[in-house]
Amino acid sequence: MFVSFLWISSVLLASSSAWAAAPVGLQSLTPGNSIAVEDENQFLISPNGTFSSGFYRVGNNSYCYSIWYTNSFDKTVVWMANRDKPVNGEKSRLTLNVNSNLVLTDADGTVVWSSDTVSGGNIQLRLLETGNLVVMNQSQSFIWQSFDFPTDTLLPEQRFLKTSTLISMQNRGIYLSGFYYFKFNDYNILNLLYNTPSLSGIYWPDTMVTVFVNGRSPYNSSRIAILNKMGGFESSDNFKFNATDYGLGPKRRLTVDFDGVLRLYSLDESTGNWTISWLPSGARIDACMVHGLCGDYGICEYNPLPACSCPPGFTRNDPSDWTKGCRPLLNLTCGSTNSSKEMDFIALPNTDYFGHDWAYRQEISLETCRDLCLSSCECTGFGYALDGTGQCYPKSALRNGYRKPDTIVLMFIKTRKGEPSLRQQISTSDLDCSGSQTVLGADHLYAEDSNKFRYIGLLLGVVVTVGISELVFVGFGWWNVFRKRVNEELVNMGYIVLAMGFKRFSYAELKRATKNFKQEIGKGGFGTVYKGELDDGRVVAVKRLEGVLQGDAEFWAEVSIIGKINHKNLVKLWGFCAEKQHKMLVYEYVQNGSLDKHVFSDSSQALGLEQRYEIAVGTAKGLSYLHEECLEWVLHCDVKPQNILLDEALESKVADFGMSKLFREINESGFSKVRGTRGYLAPEWMMNLKIDAKADVYSYGIVVLELLSGKNAYGFQSSSVGNDGGSSTDLVKWIMKVADKGEVEKVMDPRLKVEDKQSKKKIETLLKVALLCVKEDRNQRPAMSRVVELLTGYEEPTPDLYDPKFY
Repeated sequence: MFVSFLWISSVLLASSSAWAAAPVGLQSLTPGNSIAVEDENQFLISPNGTFSSGFYRVGNNSYCYSIWYTNSFDKTVVWMANRDKPVNGEKSRLTLNVNSNLVLTDADGTVVWSSDTVSGGNIQLRLLETGNLVVMNQSQSFIWQSFDFPTDTLLPEQRFLKTSTLISMQNRGIYLSGFYYFKFNDYNILNLLYNTPSLSGIYWPDTMVTVFVNGRSPYNSSRIAILNKMGGFESSDNFKFNATDYGLGPKRRLTVDFDGVLRLYSLDESTGNWTISWLPSGARIDACMVHGLCGDYGICEYNPLPACSCPPGFTRNDPSDWTKGCRPLLNLTCGSTNSSKEMDFIALPNTDYFGHDWAYRQEISLETCRDLCLSSCECTGFGYALDGTGQCYPKSALRNGYRKPDTIVLMFIKTRKGEPSLRQQISTSDLDCSGSQTVLGADHLYAEDSNKFRYIGLLLGVVVTVGISELVFVGFGWWNVFRKRVNEELVNMGYIVLAMGFKRFSYAELKRATKNFKQEIGKGGFGTVYKGELDDGRVVAVKRLEGVLQGDAEFWAEVSIIGKINHKNLVKLWGFCAEKQHKMLVYEYVQNGSLDKHVFSDSSQALGLEQRYEIAVGTAKGLSYLHEECLEWVLHCDVKPQNILLDEALESKVADFGMSKLFREINESGFSKVRGTRGYLAPEWMMNLKIDAKADVYSYGIVVLELLSGKNAYGFQSSSVGNDGGSSTDLVKWIMKVADKGEVEKVMDPRLKVEDKQSKKKIETLLKVALLCVKEDRNQRPAMSRVVELLTGYEEPTPDLYDPKFY
């Protein structure tokens, strides 16, 4: 915090002569100009200096473009453009292009975030006194505004709409998207929910009572809420509250904190500290009822602050993160004939686990309830009400545990006989969720780390007392565990595991699934693909990567990005393996194989025109998503028929996207080494120019020409006289020459049947779009989103595809 103060002071001194009485920072950013991450003097400031906007450090050498309260002690962030993809501390910049598009680029020039706007005229980027970052035109109309895309905070006068969502940070000082969401549900009600790949559920308002008991109304479908300047909040579902310091004056923010609690804060500008001016209380929200707070098997209780603990016989999965829950010290086994005799229960008074009731019984005895749970492998424990009603709650999962003196439920957790009993109580850890809490920064994490290492030191001290012989054995075992944990934390990078919605497979699992990599179904420049079947019966395609030079940490980070990409025209990545030299990706198995087997084969069951047209459209949609829509924009760099797969309905799915991230070699000019397949490479590859999305557009155009002609671009090239070994211009020139003569039928695959006007229209549209995509000048090629528009609008009069407005 002292460093931040010195930084602000130095900026004030350095800028005083240039800006005189004006606040430090830029008042606006004009087209063609940038804010560079290296220059601490480059940041925007609101007219009265309440807010600042610039690069905010989130790691050792990683930054996010952010908005923060200027006068708060810790520069409290209220918005981030790239919270899930920080950029490098060198050569990264935010640029306002002349067409009004606001673009954030990383050190290698790749686009990390963009406002995705287009407009002409006199435009500028400004930070308003409300904290709203806007791209506006000369008539003061907003072309884009940050208020439409909140992160974890709602500011006064910022409208909260049906499309808005506040998403918490992952942890103190970790700004990545967390697991707690504040949004309108489908029934027009504002709610808080816990959302992870394995578990999702609403925890506020109370789902056990009706919306009317909670004081809400589902009838207003406008779904709008706002926090006004006075500190009053009002929503269309009739949810209202006022700040305790209600009135004009204090700067405020409504934030979903990393612990899942929604809080209204007011700023004391004399100290720069925040105080809580509203907090859901009483029956409305209970900190220990926040789902996922203590993880699987974890128990939350007030001691006196909310604190997590593991049941007796269980231990924490991660000493630094309670949300990962607990695990039994001895694994439970189920299914054998004697399993019920081997099982026992740990009794926990005044304890219950919310939800996941496998069955419900009432007016039965405790013994009957116990036998019911023992008889099923699905039952992990049961709760029994001690109020005389005989209510029995067998559970299929033990999550969201809490302990209170007034809880009438006695909880029984299934365990194996002989496990530690109640005398072995695992230590607790405060969550610091009190009403007086101030949000802490990364310095608190370092304190937690020091506590962890003090705990390890105590553990070593105990081991030493055992004796020399056991010291060697236990020390060796501990070192392996510690080394594994350090390696996993390095690979996880503190947050990646929970952000990933797919599985990390072991090498042994994939070797078993593929029967020792027996059935090869494909081979390419990145590796060999094998068909396999997982233990759960899913058929998969396992790509065994060759030539990956990245370490486990970098590989895992890149794969986690690819795993988040999801579109119906992209092959789904289900998981990966990273064990030393073994690097593998596990994909869904696509039944009908790759496009080349259908287009270039002599089969009598060749694809028809309608099928080829839909394949062209689907492929364009998949590439458009990669280039412009998904969170992490991705260049494919190897678009070809072998990387376009067809499912059982012959719908196209683009494969091998993201390989450029795993195998990239980048310098200041872009990709320093040619990637892709000869015959599909854009001219800029050969000219050593910077590679962008238009290179994929070129390759896509070649694929469409192949769909039309039935000819292989690479094969056609190798059979041509006088081939110079360059790009696929021979095929392109041949088709252009024939098309210019009006002899389009000579270009077409003879297996295609063109019997009506509609079919001829499709042929014409495909040909024109393809030739537009393979133009030598990449600036004349359309974006993939424009290709989608042209192909899906074929029933309308064909536009002039050479009109510059299409580029």
